[in-house]
Amino acid sequence: MMSPLDRVKDLRRRYPEWTPWLAVIGALLEEIEDPSWDAAVPLGTLSQASTVPLLAKADLQVDERAASRTFEKLTRAAARSSVPQMASVRSASYAKLDVLRLFQAALNRDSEGLQEFASVAGADPDAFRAVAALAAMPFLHACNRHWASSLPESWVEGYCPICGAWPAFADVRGIERARYFRCGGCGAAWQARCLFCPYCGTTDHEALGTLVPARSESNSAVDTCNGCRGYLKTFTTLQGSSPATVILDDLASVELDLAALERGYKRPSAAGYALDVTVTESNPVAVFARSD
Repeated sequence: MMSPLDRVKDLRRRYPEWTPWLAVIGALLEEIEDPSWDAAVPLGTLSQASTVPLLAKADLQVDERAASRTFEKLTRAAARSSVPQMASVRSASYAKLDVLRLFQAALNRDSEGLQEFASVAGADPDAFRAVAALAAMPFLHACNRHWASSLPESWVEGYCPICGAWPAFADVRGIERARYFRCGGCGAAWQARCLFCPYCGTTDHEALGTLVPARSESNSAVDTCNGCRGYLKTFTTLQGSSPATVILDDLASVELDLAALERGYKRPSAAGYALDVTVTESNPVAVFARSD
């Protein structure tokens, strides 16, 4: 089995036009594996109501140096791009940015907040939001490392029990064909009901359908809901994706997204559950310092 970074190289060979974005993903994967993020995870597991993700309303203490390092690495990778919009992510002065507020906005999936940061930085707003939204993922993966084994088996919601994100796709595993939703934010896996739309919760089999690729040997499909017009990619596999490769498996199956979009299906733009976390510094550092 290829390592996540080998998967990035493979995708770069197969899709050379993705090289600018894959450079950012490669930098992200290095940060995801950094154990220093484990120190920011709240001790134990947070006690929540049965439908509330573990991180909801959490008061987090984050080392600003770690947040700055992550954002620095991601923006530096974007700056190497030949695509002007991507390069603009690092073209302006970042001395004005409060990294912990930026980190909080990324955790809360606050598109308007990230838009304001893009304006301050003078960067292309879409490219900046795409890169900045990744900055919280190393912390989220650290949470999954600590909490994955203690997630409640009773969790039946469509959104992630750790971070509230909608699933990136579903794994259907082994001969038992057990179905698991996979989080694109933290890499978590949680068992999912069959014939169930994660977005609107319907179990009406007449509203649920499947788009199957023309290739009969394909192990992938797209589950659709004619109630909310949502869709979810599904992969049949012997074992599920590792947490770090969820984002890569999602990216590598973009043709399924295009097929669903062409037929009028879409994924919700907002998170499944609004976290509303607050972030304060655990080690005082000034603001993000640009180092070229």
